[in-house]
Amino acid sequence: MADNDKEFVEYVVKAIVENPDKVTVERKVDEMGVLLELTVDPADMGKIIGKEGRTAKAIRTLLRVLGAQLNARVNLKIIEPEGGLGRTSVANAEMATEEVAEDKPKTTTKDDLKDLSDEE
Repeated sequence: MADNDKEFVEYVVKAIVENPDKVTVERKVDEMGVLLELTVDPADMGKIIGKEGRTAKAIRTLLRVLGAQLNARVNLKIIEPEGGLGRTSVANAEMATEEVAEDKPKTTTKDDLKDLSDEE
């Protein structure tokens, strides 16, 4: 039951890529939750990231739902292949920034309240 997240990622990614035999997923558990490290053939990196990172973001969203069912925080890290263009690192950083921003509750400051009172 604990490896459902790993099996899910393997299943989805192998259905997307052209070299499913080169897909590996490593699962690590620490105090922050579960980290899945995905490695694919360099030729398949574009398919996994998707246009503007949409495919990677969709997989991460589905993992978040699966993690909620298991009461665990599940994160996906896509490993950059040797000699890659470095775009994956940027995509991973952007996704991590979005996840932190989504998790942070919006706080109202005194300046926000002042702006609202000025509008009236």
